[in-house]
Amino acid sequence: MIKRILVIQTAFLGDAILTLPLIQKIAEKYPNSNIDVVAIPSTEIIFRSSPFVKSVIVLDKKGEHKSIFGIINFAHKLKAEKYEIVYSPHRSFRTSLIVFFSGIRNSVGFDTASLSFVYKNRVKYDYNSHEVKRNLNLLNNESDDWKILPIVNIRQDVKVKIKEIILSKTNKQIACVAPGSVWKTKIYPEKYFYEIISFLTNKNFFVFLIGSNEDEVLCKNLERKFDENVFSVAGLLNVVETIELLRNSRILICNDSAPTHMGVAADISVLTLYCSTIKEFGFYPYNQKGQWLSYDNLQCKPCGIHGREKCPIETFDCGYNLKPSAVIDKISIMLNV
Repeated sequence: MIKRILVIQTAFLGDAILTLPLIQKIAEKYPNSNIDVVAIPSTEIIFRSSPFVKSVIVLDKKGEHKSIFGIINFAHKLKAEKYEIVYSPHRSFRTSLIVFFSGIRNSVGFDTASLSFVYKNRVKYDYNSHEVKRNLNLLNNESDDWKILPIVNIRQDVKVKIKEIILSKTNKQIACVAPGSVWKTKIYPEKYFYEIISFLTNKNFFVFLIGSNEDEVLCKNLERKFDENVFSVAGLLNVVETIELLRNSRILICNDSAPTHMGVAADISVLTLYCSTIKEFGFYPYNQKGQWLSYDNLQCKPCGIHGREKCPIETFDCGYNLKPSAVIDKISIMLNV
């Protein structure tokens, strides 16, 4: 009987949310085990909100654990915990070093991981599958029933807080828009988002603009263009609070970024807009209410799996050619308005 299990996921927020179904299936496979997760500070809250995670061990990649010495030190502390098996959906060099120096003999990772030889069990990374299905392959999952929604526990005080925010702003039905992204070429044009928000407010929706601290300027710029019925909470809510806000919303319109996966966790209608990236990379909204739009008739698309700081050919046709009229038509169908 395996009692102590470690999962290492030190990637960004979206990847963290997409790791929750794997953790849920691990808990199902080993029902009497304790599952711990290694995560970065910005995703700690997501794993702490999973009912299947016993504890979260924080890896500070930008501070205490930035150096090789810091990583080795961190791994030695894991070694003392005597984990029986480690699953690593993250394929980074740093993660492989942690696995190696932790001394956990039963290790499972992808064949495309950096230093993949450190893993006792290497699983083929299927580029043609959704990330959730890829992660479930680490458990030798052969079922086609991979569309497992991430379970995020919401505390009662969080529910009360979000309800108070909503009631203080509106008694209308709610739509959420997430206009930002870490990668500039993933961001749908601001002027197009303005048209979409205008459509929603004209249909008697109150629109909340959501995002991280880095999205505050963009969201505030959009908010200022409207006299009423639009409010930015970018930088004001944490991830779990934002998921609760989404649970109170009819729809989320967003870029190919972390909010897509937050919308799936909330299990609402999600419309993801692809600019420089494509749905086939495996990060699309996979719940029954999930939809996507993309202008793909371009030789230059996709120009990279993560997006870029700027368009390499300085046209950004992937964004500009995906007209807001097409997005509004899709929203109309999704909302039946």
